Amino acid sequence: MNAREAGAGEGRRQAGPAWRQWLGRAAKLAFFALVAWLLLTQARDIDWQRVLAGLQQRRPASLWLAGALAAASFGLYSCFDLLGRHYTRHGLGVGRTMAVNFISYVFNLNLGSLVGGVGFRFRLYAGLGLDTARIAQITALSMLTNWIGYLLLAGVAFVLWPLRLPPQWHVGPAALRVIGGLLLGVVCAYVALCAFSRRRQWRLRGVELRLPSQRLAGLQLLMSCANWMLIAAIIHALFDGALDYPTVLAVLLVAAIAGVITHVPAGLGVLEAVFIGLLAPPLAKADVLATLIAYRAIYYLAPLALATVLYLLMEAGSARRRGSR
Repeated sequence: MNAREAGAGEGRRQAGPAWRQWLGRAAKLAFFALVAWLLLTQARDIDWQRVLAGLQQRRPASLWLAGALAAASFGLYSCFDLLGRHYTRHGLGVGRTMAVNFISYVFNLNLGSLVGGVGFRFRLYAGLGLDTARIAQITALSMLTNWIGYLLLAGVAFVLWPLRLPPQWHVGPAALRVIGGLLLGVVCAYVALCAFSRRRQWRLRGVELRLPSQRLAGLQLLMSCANWMLIAAIIHALFDGALDYPTVLAVLLVAAIAGVITHVPAGLGVLEAVFIGLLAPPLAKADVLATLIAYRAIYYLAPLALATVLYLLMEAGSARRRGSR
């Protein structure tokens, strides 16, 4: 077998059977259509004048609290790559590592994971001198940290506080509890693998990955769960006592996975459709939408302005370093 044939064979193995790819695409399209249908049906009945009035009537105390919680969330998430710093033992300083993490997270929120979480990390870390293998390891560990905590919280929330989903979703409280149990099983399997597996290294798409230690896995869960809970606390603060915190957390977790499945940048419209679909009634649709617009301004747009300036400064620094060589 020559090199070209070997490469083609490897490409076929990675791509997988054609029917599986088509099935995955069909499932994504069906889910996207469901969310789009929810958004359109809900949007027709929204009183947009009431939405504007709801934004204007936000209590300053709620906005300040939401802003403080958002700052805490971004500060915590910016530490995710410090786990990667320890994991790969690269020599970049703590400040630069957190700056790259912050920028990539903000652009991930607003533009999607491929552009933000992956693209910006590779560009910025490469400009700071890291090789591709280490950047891939840092990126993979950060994404794993984010989603392993999600699985733990979603598992707990779906088991203890199963939401009553819209009838057209065909998922009742009992099914949601089963899903929650499966998610908790995945988390337990991951922790057990980190603690007891004799094989510590794995190769995924040509990237060498080393299994984290049990202690690092515990930090991943702690940091990620805390961050998801902070994000839910931001929305809870903006609802200003209209909803209990567990309900807000559970709805956020459903909306998060809906945004990932549909691949809509920033989850634009998906977040709103899920929250309105699950919370209105008892809440008015206009009030839910006003809360989410305030949330997007605080957690998406304001950090985007700061991250853009910081990104330009880091790019200028990288250009100066290249020019001095």
